[in-house]
Amino acid sequence: MNNVLIGRSQKVPRIMTKPKKFAVRNTTKRARSPEPKTLVDRVYQEIQNRILYNVWGTGHQALEQELAEELGVSRTPIREALSRLQRDGLVKVIPRHGMRVLPISLTDIQEIYQILTSLESLAVELAAARKLTAKELEFLERATQKMNVAHEASDIKAWAQADEDFHYHLVELSGNRILTEVVDSFWSRAQRARLTLLSRRKSTAESTLEHAKLVDAIRQGDSRLARETLENHRRRGVQNLTQLMEQELNVFRLL
Repeated sequence: MNNVLIGRSQKVPRIMTKPKKFAVRNTTKRARSPEPKTLVDRVYQEIQNRILYNVWGTGHQALEQELAEELGVSRTPIREALSRLQRDGLVKVIPRHGMRVLPISLTDIQEIYQILTSLESLAVELAAARKLTAKELEFLERATQKMNVAHEASDIKAWAQADEDFHYHLVELSGNRILTEVVDSFWSRAQRARLTLLSRRKSTAESTLEHAKLVDAIRQGDSRLARETLENHRRRGVQNLTQLMEQELNVFRLL
């Protein structure tokens, strides 16, 4: 499989704003992660969100001092946050040159989704086995309803948010805290590719229906059916993502 890269470098101007006092400015929508507890957490989350939502595209570079001025903090939390982001595979820290946003490949996404599918499959099995009450399933049903409304309105951004909320809560319903944390650790990389190509999605109809079927399987307490439904859903999602990324590569070759 070709190692297709997405999120091509965008011409983002260097950050040259004056220092701000006190809190980090939350300029992007918060990604799927816990509420930040420390200054380093807040800096990490802000930079992560800018990368995930393609505010900073592949190849974007910024010096530590520029980041510190932009976010209104000292260089110490910037340095610690960049170290974490490098471990996540989102940036490369360059001595005396700050950081550079790394590309993401089709191979990366396929491997990450293999792991996510296995973990989420376990989560839905556990959730179905717990014989959840109607109240416990309310959030998934509301998320599915939001997907339906967004689909009818052709609002892909609203649909994507509902989808993200659905899968996050789905794992939480497993009742396994460590499983939830492990899934979170892989989410950001997969989310970046998904959001990059979101606008190219042709239809959300089939995926919306699959979410409703998954809720029904969990409601019935059918662990086997829930697992099969989730695996089929993710498998089709990866196939669609692969096709979109290969189309993206073909476009790049024509440039």
